[in-house]
Amino acid sequence: MVLRPFHLSWQGNSAEPSRAQRLVDDVMELDEGEIENKLASVMVDFEQRHWQTETIFHQRCVELSQIVSIDIGSISMARKLLIGAYFCHEYSYAAAALMNPSIVPHPDQTGIRRGQKRFIMSMRAVGEGHISSVAFREGIISKSKGYTLWPQQEVVMAMSSDGVVDGNPEAIKVKRHADSTLNNSVLFPVTEAQKNGIEDLRLVCFCDEETGEETFYGTYTAYSGREIRSELMITKDFRSFELRPIIGRAGRNKGMALFPRKCGGSYMMLGRQDGKNLYVMRSDDVSNWDDEGTLVLEPKYPWEFIQIGNCGSPILCDEGWLVLTHGVGPVRKYAIGAILLDRDDPTKLLGRTAKPILTASESDREGYVPNVVYTCGAMVQGRDLYIPFGISDSAIGFASVPISRLLRQMV
Repeated sequence: MVLRPFHLSWQGNSAEPSRAQRLVDDVMELDEGEIENKLASVMVDFEQRHWQTETIFHQRCVELSQIVSIDIGSISMARKLLIGAYFCHEYSYAAAALMNPSIVPHPDQTGIRRGQKRFIMSMRAVGEGHISSVAFREGIISKSKGYTLWPQQEVVMAMSSDGVVDGNPEAIKVKRHADSTLNNSVLFPVTEAQKNGIEDLRLVCFCDEETGEETFYGTYTAYSGREIRSELMITKDFRSFELRPIIGRAGRNKGMALFPRKCGGSYMMLGRQDGKNLYVMRSDDVSNWDDEGTLVLEPKYPWEFIQIGNCGSPILCDEGWLVLTHGVGPVRKYAIGAILLDRDDPTKLLGRTAKPILTASESDREGYVPNVVYTCGAMVQGRDLYIPFGISDSAIGFASVPISRLLRQMV
């Protein structure tokens, strides 16, 4: 549950004040005693359910002063807070669905024990109005204990906008509140292109081999309610983020996944350019993808006849680039498979699993979207592959498998 801005739709003709202005005017007509009594009642109901409740109300009032007539310099703090409260609402960000996790090593590995690795996992959460946001969980992976998730508090805060990038209104900055852990932060749509959702974030830790510098990228689908496009999330520390559109012809498609390093001096990307098959693309600019790509994988087996796609960024192992894939078969049942691409030439397919490595069992088939298992990224620790996966868009499950065992199943 988060406290979010509530937007009143404008109604009436141009000769009338907006609904928002009329609501502000109604609050302004209350005497100070009524203001204080109503605000006290609001705080009793909501102060213990959220962090920084008064701060959020105040910020919302300041935002409103940019679009409606409020002389915030001449009114009491109580009146500002009450105005802000009228323009906020509680939003249960995962009430409808929770799905499609991705996972990367945590940027902070200090104090970690031998054989363990700290991680960050992202998840697509869907709430009222089918709005998709990104939630996060932190934890530790170890061979003996598997996945251990850090505790999550009930109080969660939405990340806030922090300006634009280089004057481009479609490339924005967001940040999580200084008092909020990543576990308790949610990234909501900010721009018009994202208005109806930030979908299926595929995280990858990208290493610049010349400098050794690591940057976390995330490719995702922005959905406006009418159109889709691919966008890119960039962060160093998971405290502040840039969100920018992917330009070029390839950016019109869903399901792009960035390689974790350059190959042959170029950025590399997986994508499903035609809605059915898997391609590998090259670019000199991580934000610009005009290359239509090289076809590397087509449906071959019955469980993937409808379409295939990547399940996250490729993972480099001794044998080559390991890529989790998904296939869609009869009755639109989703399953997860794997392929191996050549280390030096990722357009060369070395092997693929003839059968799914993960599919919905009877207990996993029921949910918001039945018969689906899906992941947006896995992680290697030692010689084991750790895979968080969505279960019928209603829960997150966890699996692991030795890489050697996975490779033996390839043909």
